[in-house]
Amino acid sequence: MILFEAIILGIIQGITEFLPISSSAHLILFPWMFGWQGTLVDSLNFDVALHAGTLVAIVAYFWRDWLDLFKDFFQGLKNGTWKTGNGRLVWFIAIATVPAGILGLKFEHVVEESFRNPLLIATSLVVISIVMWAVDRYSKQTGALDRMTFGHSLFIGFAQALALVPGVSRSGITIIAGLVTGYTRESAARFSFLLSTPVIVGAALLKLRKLHLAQGEAFPFLVGVAFSAVVGYVSIKFLLQYLNRHSLNLFVGYRIALAAIVVLLWAMRG
Repeated sequence: MILFEAIILGIIQGITEFLPISSSAHLILFPWMFGWQGTLVDSLNFDVALHAGTLVAIVAYFWRDWLDLFKDFFQGLKNGTWKTGNGRLVWFIAIATVPAGILGLKFEHVVEESFRNPLLIATSLVVISIVMWAVDRYSKQTGALDRMTFGHSLFIGFAQALALVPGVSRSGITIIAGLVTGYTRESAARFSFLLSTPVIVGAALLKLRKLHLAQGEAFPFLVGVAFSAVVGYVSIKFLLQYLNRHSLNLFVGYRIALAAIVVLLWAMRG
């Protein structure tokens, strides 16, 4: 049963961490829906495994991008071109990381514990879905990342901090913020993933410091990391390709359907 949970939760984390449907919501709702008792999702060790898996996925997908970014950044510091191109984008990613980093360290546990109620999560899913649909439909969507500004990066950074609330979705809210500031879907999603990298790295490192595997936990831990990493990589690739041709309506519909299922189950159990 532990191995089965490790596989299922690894798959869920890999899909929901990068698609705009909220990983924290799914990791709370699935055990609640299926009545898992003492589930791995409440285990610190498995929480580390899921974060480590998504870290592997995002680094594996974007390592060339980060290599180019840092290469141009450090060259820019030498020749004075750090205010242009990739050099400037590194600064904007760093700036946008600050709000989520500060607020996450201060309020992560408080928010997650306060919003674990399924009905509250369903409300978050629906509210963000409405915002996602409206922004996707009416935003200009003409800008590329070479038009990124200080103000835009800070706005997207503060939006990312809202992802502390289960049901919001880190990728969802940062893509929404990117669309609000006029970027194309693909550009908004790419910046969202690049921006999530330092946050995921920081979360994984903080949690790895507390990792203490007991006897029999090593194999489920590695299975969770593997499934989260592989599925996460596929999810990143899928979303970037999908948004080149399609709107966000698929994810809007899914979020609303999930919220409806949660409300229905709540009513049936009440």
